[in-house]
Amino acid sequence: MQVAARIAIADDVGVVGAMVEAAIDELTPQRGGAVWSQTAARVAPLDAGLRHELEDPDALVIVGTIDTTIVGYAACHVEPLHDGRAIARITDLYVLPDARKVGVGEAMMVTLEEWARKRSLVGLDAVALPGDRDTKNFFETFGLVARAIQVHRSLET
Repeated sequence: MQVAARIAIADDVGVVGAMVEAAIDELTPQRGGAVWSQTAARVAPLDAGLRHELEDPDALVIVGTIDTTIVGYAACHVEPLHDGRAIARITDLYVLPDARKVGVGEAMMVTLEEWARKRSLVGLDAVALPGDRDTKNFFETFGLVARAIQVHRSLET
């Protein structure tokens, strides 16, 4: 079994788009997921947004593979800081449930970090929903630690 990550190409957009939908479906019912899905999740048309990112030099979309089968995807973009430096904001990182815990996510994180370092970005940022210990623990293995806690109160009855 060969686990790897590579830069996504236009031919990958359909498969990645289906995984985006799966990720949103998985995260939306989690604590904080309903608001996340309305504020930070990708919006339709998914394929158009992904194609735009593939062409953006300040964005990266990658796929994680087992052998030659795409089983995950990740995306990030350059986010400028007030002092003129920039960070890589990881907006997406998803692995199909049956392909988890074999190194696909790790391979994608290594690729994201290498991309950020080549651009002299000063950090990586990502979001883990409250209570999603697997995601939090995964990011912590790469040195990402909480730097803020975002809070919310619904005013709907």
